[in-house]
Amino acid sequence: MIQSEKMRVYIGVGSNLNDPVAQVKTALAALGALPETSSVQHSSLYRSAPLTLDAAVMQPDYINAVAALDTRLGSIQLLAELQALERCQGRTRGAQRWGARTLDLDLLLYADRQDKSEELTVPHPRLHERSFVLYPLFEIAPDLHVPGQGSVRDLAAHCRIHDTLSCSPLCMTSS
Repeated sequence: MIQSEKMRVYIGVGSNLNDPVAQVKTALAALGALPETSSVQHSSLYRSAPLTLDAAVMQPDYINAVAALDTRLGSIQLLAELQALERCQGRTRGAQRWGARTLDLDLLLYADRQDKSEELTVPHPRLHERSFVLYPLFEIAPDLHVPGQGSVRDLAAHCRIHDTLSCSPLCMTSS
């Protein structure tokens, strides 16, 4: 469904396979080319340790970023476009949760809406727990309010105090 006005959305971008830096850069460029969508800005790239359910399974580190977009696409239509981009970059969805992947695109925030359905929950249900989302989001929107959670500034500060996951910026500039 096309909205009459543009909505500001935030997309988490991550990759740890097949040249992750190139995968993330390609995805960031493709996000602004989505129908009824324009890119506003994106964060620098960050390196983070992978989340895994099985510590015995080794994975390469992830490269992550967050993009701010303005879109007229409805949230479900935007989700479908994000999943199509993932497939175009070689993402296959399987039974393994938190496995290695060429591209992971997460709809973090859709304006100030709170929605939960079988297909999509916004804000992203674990946004407030993940340094690899909060640090890049803080870079581009520190005063943004996350519905039901508080400001990105406060969430990032709390994450820095309690985070055991390493997440560090790469030497890359944002757009």
